[in-house]
Amino acid sequence: MSFFQVGWSPSMTNNSEIFALKYRPQSFKDLIGHEEITTSIYNSIKINKIANAFLFTGIRGIGKTTFARIVAKALNCEKGLENLCENNFCSNCEAIINSNHIDVLEIDAASRTGVDDVRELIEFSRYGPSIANYKIFIIDEVHMLSKQAFNALLKTLEEPPKYLKFIFATTEIQKIPITVVSRCQRFDLSRIETETLFKFLKSIGIKENKEIEDNALKLIVKISEGSVRDALSLLDRALISNSKNILTLNEAQKIFGYTDKSSYIDLVNILLKGDENSVITHYRSIYTLGVQPINFLNEFLEILYYIKNISNITLHGSIFSLNDDDYKKILKLSKKISPSDILLYWQFTLRAIKEIGLVSNQNLSIEMFLIQLMYLIKKPAKYEEKIDEKNNLNNSSESFSQKSYPVSQLKNINQIEQRKDKNIKKEENQIKNLDELLNLCIQKKEITLKYEIENNLNLVSFSQNKIEISFNEKLSNRFVKDLSEKLYDWTGNRWIILFSKQKGEKSKKEKIKNFKEQQIKKLKNSSDYKNLLESIPDIELIDIENKIND
Repeated sequence: MSFFQVGWSPSMTNNSEIFALKYRPQSFKDLIGHEEITTSIYNSIKINKIANAFLFTGIRGIGKTTFARIVAKALNCEKGLENLCENNFCSNCEAIINSNHIDVLEIDAASRTGVDDVRELIEFSRYGPSIANYKIFIIDEVHMLSKQAFNALLKTLEEPPKYLKFIFATTEIQKIPITVVSRCQRFDLSRIETETLFKFLKSIGIKENKEIEDNALKLIVKISEGSVRDALSLLDRALISNSKNILTLNEAQKIFGYTDKSSYIDLVNILLKGDENSVITHYRSIYTLGVQPINFLNEFLEILYYIKNISNITLHGSIFSLNDDDYKKILKLSKKISPSDILLYWQFTLRAIKEIGLVSNQNLSIEMFLIQLMYLIKKPAKYEEKIDEKNNLNNSSESFSQKSYPVSQLKNINQIEQRKDKNIKKEENQIKNLDELLNLCIQKKEITLKYEIENNLNLVSFSQNKIEISFNEKLSNRFVKDLSEKLYDWTGNRWIILFSKQKGEKSKKEKIKNFKEQQIKKLKNSSDYKNLLESIPDIELIDIENKIND
């Protein structure tokens, strides 16, 4: 039996004007995507091999709660599974849809996380269903339950009464204890494929008697990232905001703050020409359309990806990202720019995404980022001669080419800086043992690092650019990271910090303490001390230095 179709049945016609609710699936036939999961659940109910607990996981708006309610209806529908209600709902299905069924309890774990809430639930489960076939507990965002609450559920999950079923939904499966997951029948809901979601939205447009351009729907599909609820909400917003008879791509872009690919492709072309004024003017025209800086960077990254991989991309896929004109433009552009320059742009764009939050006016940050990109390929002749002179490259008859210059330039600058660092840190490169490392910490005024090394570090071995230590729970979580970074800054070399299975030496502080205790013991056994004790019975030998420190 097949239940899958892209279209709408009468069950999706409640009075709500909000698309996310109005077109919410009410039966297995209404679901789109997840065919294997739907078939598995349907067959298990049909042959009466129903799991004690179902666990649905996936991104937001993918159908987890919808699945839970449909399963609850399939178990309790008065008409049976084969004739599951689609429009004229029975009393059970109607109550489940409205979330007020006496035997189907929906709980939001985000607001009821404690063990007392779960104990109350378990106590309630002792009584059989009042009017339905099964008593069902639907727990949304189940990962929000506390550890104690999960533990309280374990026994009931494993051996519940025959009339009791649990249905869990979560976006963060990794936060649920494995002991709970293992007691559930788990279903991972994937993102809805773009082609399926496109047809899904197109059907709604027809049902609502709205004229919508295919490219506008494709934009909504892209923004929704495979989430059905997001796609429905975006479509709802677009149709409400649009005052014209037809929703065009241009209108959708204005509503959502997106611009077409052609603008980004043209921007790359302008960057290659090195016209700074045109670059800034073109970017500002994109920004004026409402494109947020972070969205701009992500779209720019996507264009770079297409330029690099255009030979492996076809127009007949289902990604809905390139039209015919864009494809031809990118194909032509890919022949103008070398792969090494594209990768250089890619790295700078990733860095810009990471750093954009550091600037209060992100728009200005983007403009400076674009100027940086332009100068990566633009060849500044005077600076090139200066680089050549510093690196003794004037003997070469071959000059830098426009294409290869950026990589060479960055490489040469890096080499110069490395030489400077090595000359400055020549003495610091020679850290031979832990004592020298401690002295360097004192010189650099790294008091926290010095404290950790002296008090909590148990050394196994110390060799060139490699330190092995045994595990000590008193060590700071950041110790290895901080020590590695400081050693690299001080020496110019990468150091490996390893935790060894071997038992390390005692810490520096323990060694000093033991040494002083041995010295005091030795003095107490000396004849001089015993003679002094006879003369002054109250005398006590103490560590004056430690006493002062205390």
